[in-house]
Amino acid sequence: MGSSEERLLESLTSRYSEWIMEALGDLSHDLNFLITDPYIAGHPIVFASRGFLTMSGFSREEVVGRNGRIFQGPETDRRSVIEIREAIREERTMQTSILNYRKDGTPHWILFRLYPVFGRDDGRVVHFVSVQVPIPCRRSSSRRQAVRGGRGSLFGTCRNEVRSDLEFQCCLPFDSYDGSDNRGLKGEEMREAGDSEKQKAIDGAAEILSKLMHYSKLTGRVVCGKRPSPQPAISHISSSLCTSLGRIKQSFVLTDPHLFDMPIVYASDAFLSLTGYGRDEVLGRNCRFLGGPRTEVDALKQINESILAEKACTVRILNYRKDGTSFWNLLHISPVRNSTGKIAFYVGVQVDEGAKNDEHGLCPAVRQLGAVGAVKVSVRSLSSSTGSSSRSSS
Repeated sequence: MGSSEERLLESLTSRYSEWIMEALGDLSHDLNFLITDPYIAGHPIVFASRGFLTMSGFSREEVVGRNGRIFQGPETDRRSVIEIREAIREERTMQTSILNYRKDGTPHWILFRLYPVFGRDDGRVVHFVSVQVPIPCRRSSSRRQAVRGGRGSLFGTCRNEVRSDLEFQCCLPFDSYDGSDNRGLKGEEMREAGDSEKQKAIDGAAEILSKLMHYSKLTGRVVCGKRPSPQPAISHISSSLCTSLGRIKQSFVLTDPHLFDMPIVYASDAFLSLTGYGRDEVLGRNCRFLGGPRTEVDALKQINESILAEKACTVRILNYRKDGTSFWNLLHISPVRNSTGKIAFYVGVQVDEGAKNDEHGLCPAVRQLGAVGAVKVSVRSLSSSTGSSSRSSS
């Protein structure tokens, strides 16, 4: 099993125990739902119910690991997609009617109910669950007016090749619209969900959450449907920032200097591949766990001095993987400031000295500076629009 497949599986089993897949599979066959993980690059689907697969016509292999936008098509209402995207950014429950597409290209209306699942220990979103209930055709349905093309159109299009591309994509979940490719749309009959569909979505959501809560107790990493209040002392970053950071392919971590012992609050997939650790083994820990018996004290001192001076630094340091093997880490550390200019995080970008040049021939310094720049853009843009980094000003 490849590292990407392992990460998708561990997204569920590490939190809910190894029996969760079977437990979810035993739920009613007419319960159509997906579970996604915002902490994995591209916010992919990590579970698809049998009911959903039957409804959509896709196989599990064609769905798991993909982003939810593959179910959108030329007449999917962009306003509905924006509603979903905003709910993900704000980490809240939402419900809307949306036109999706089956594998064979036929459209179908569904009631889409999305809700976050929170970790009770740290308050961060660990998964999103979307329950999808088909909406039957009713005579009382209103007809949506045709909206013609042009860059000002309220509707967007999903390019056909998206559904055939099986690689991970790294954009905001459920947002597949290309503003430069807005074609004219034919009139499409809009369907509104009735009370029975709404109640079915609510009941289904409750049933799934109950199952997740039960199996999370077996691992001691309990989840809940509402963010714990008061907030836990452990830091968490928003799922929107996770999605944005997931686009960066370099090995790096974010640490929070405002919390005791400066714990890691984000670790990239490339970092996990480099070190051999799982995400849950990394988050909340200080980076010193990568050190070992031959790690030089002078390198650690240089890192500490640069952090105290709030400056960037580059060091060559001997680190250790989970399996005990060592590697020379060309480590670049830099403060990351939010939109108000205050330090929100520190980013550490790692390069294995044994693999200095990438496929494009870029040297480590260039790759590291590119990753740092991308991290800074992500943090500043999101903190400017949402105020997510305001806590760093305290």
